[in-house]
Amino acid sequence: MSEKNVLELQQVVRHYNTGDGDKLEVLKDINLTVGRGELVALVAPSGTGKSTLLHVAGLLERPDGGNVLLNGINCNNLNDRKRTLLRRSDVGFVYQFHHLLPEFTAMENVVMPQLIAGISKSEAKRKASELLDKVGLSSRVDHRPAKLSGGEQQRVAIARAIANSPSLLLADEPTGNLDPETADIVFNLFIGLVRDQGLSALIATHNHELAQRMDRMMVLGNGKIN
Repeated sequence: MSEKNVLELQQVVRHYNTGDGDKLEVLKDINLTVGRGELVALVAPSGTGKSTLLHVAGLLERPDGGNVLLNGINCNNLNDRKRTLLRRSDVGFVYQFHHLLPEFTAMENVVMPQLIAGISKSEAKRKASELLDKVGLSSRVDHRPAKLSGGEQQRVAIARAIANSPSLLLADEPTGNLDPETADIVFNLFIGLVRDQGLSALIATHNHELAQRMDRMMVLGNGKIN
């Protein structure tokens, strides 16, 4: 693996067993790289395996064949505990739905993953305050998710994903639940923040217009990168 790459998938295969004993091939010989500081768009319609690919890349699922390398480490050789620790330190996730903890404020939702990673409470609050300010929510830090709009909730989710300074950010339709105007605002904030932090990102979307704003675009179809 090149030192310039944060993520590399080599001939990755993933299948699921169906109820009648057959195999459903979701990913077929996937080869993919994300360079340091690079934003890569993964364009794929629903049902083509993009979420599975992101789960494999983010160490949430193991491939049935091939290799997943993260910062030069072949993750296939790691046990579950080491995979969890690597995922916690090196990977951030943004989903289509924000998945915020409803009983906690915006600030607490961004502080929480930092505390889990062993960061002091004072430093975690400082970093959370800085990130929430960058996504335009400095006046909303004490609001719980139910008191935030859909766009505001997703901005909190983006700040949370970046809070531990991961080397790789994985996003699955990060603005898919928002109306077009709000989606455009949130996406611009998202891309600006990712570039400002110097992160690498693999962003799945079915929106070609959004994909063209990134450094490179790949298309997933029939389980293969085309």
